[in-house]
Amino acid sequence: MSQTGNLTNDIRWNEQGLIPAIAQDWQTGEVLMLAWMNREALELTISESRAIYWSRSRQALWRKGEESGHVQKLKELRIDCDADTILMKVEQISGIACHTGRRSCFYRKRERDGWLVTDEVVRSPDDIYGKTP
Repeated sequence: MSQTGNLTNDIRWNEQGLIPAIAQDWQTGEVLMLAWMNREALELTISESRAIYWSRSRQALWRKGEESGHVQKLKELRIDCDADTILMKVEQISGIACHTGRRSCFYRKRERDGWLVTDEVVRSPDDIYGKTP
């Protein structure tokens, strides 16, 4: 196995200086969510061993779990062959990754007549955040 380059310089950042980051359960392989990172978020994720994202709506760093307690502990970090997508294998604290109170943000499945909700709410967003998102 060989090592190549600098951890953040090898990334192909988009025009906004961002890269999509997929969070995947490190044990089951379940895809939990997708968010965005800038260079600082990636560097902090590496140094703190927890998922830190860039919030495009707030234009600010977002430490996953800072409000909800649903921290993602980094277990492994990968980039794809084009170096334009991050994959993080994480330990999802509390078992909830989605702001809707579900384990995964990918809780709807395409069926013939529309989207079928496949995953139940683990904990109400009102209980988590004190309001409905």
